[in-house]
Amino acid sequence: MDDYQPETYGDHFADVYDTWYRDISDVEGTVARLCELAGDGLLLELGIGSGRIALPLIDAGVRVTGVDASSSMVAALRTKPGGDEVPVTVGDMAEDLGVEDGSCRVVVAAFNTFFNLTTEEAQTRVIEGAARALQPGGALVLECFVPVPDAPLSGVSPTRMSTGQVVLMATRRDPVDQTVSGQVIELADGEPVRLRPWMIRYATPDQLDAMATRAGLTLESRSADWLGTPFDTTSGAHVSTWRA
Repeated sequence: MDDYQPETYGDHFADVYDTWYRDISDVEGTVARLCELAGDGLLLELGIGSGRIALPLIDAGVRVTGVDASSSMVAALRTKPGGDEVPVTVGDMAEDLGVEDGSCRVVVAAFNTFFNLTTEEAQTRVIEGAARALQPGGALVLECFVPVPDAPLSGVSPTRMSTGQVVLMATRRDPVDQTVSGQVIELADGEPVRLRPWMIRYATPDQLDAMATRAGLTLESRSADWLGTPFDTTSGAHVSTWRA
């Protein structure tokens, strides 16, 4: 997708995100772990979106700021109770995290958000920016899926169905660039076809470790989920924490 921009995903999914993806991950476990890490310090959420993680964190007493490329997603956040008070930088996180160096106790990207950075260069810049933003001893936390080397190169499958609607997911994987391009295709009675494009650049845990190490961070822990389940070769996802 040559015309894909950092804001593309959020701008195309903002109207359905809270309905379709509200329960996509363990919010309770995420919040509990991040509360432990943040304490009374500042937490920066990368890809804060409509506040699925940020607002429960704030309700739990954590000081939260965020960055997001999509003004449409941030507008959705602003409509929610307390959402208009959350400091958010609207822009490309690979260019500006919107916080001062050394100001954050935690920088976090939950549920594959980090992979929305579609090049290795952008991912590297964000990790370097996170390292600068962290206080000494602060934590960068990423929740990511573990890539499957022999995953299909393309496919189409239904994701939602009702008597009046079918939502299909079409994907194409580039194993060289480590990218997956996709379209969510929404077909509904009496409505025009709606296309919702998305793109990710996946990375292995070892590749993430290498980027973090180059930025001066040290891996502290890696678990299979936010509850601390041990990570092993069968794990489909990981929650990794690196310390400044």
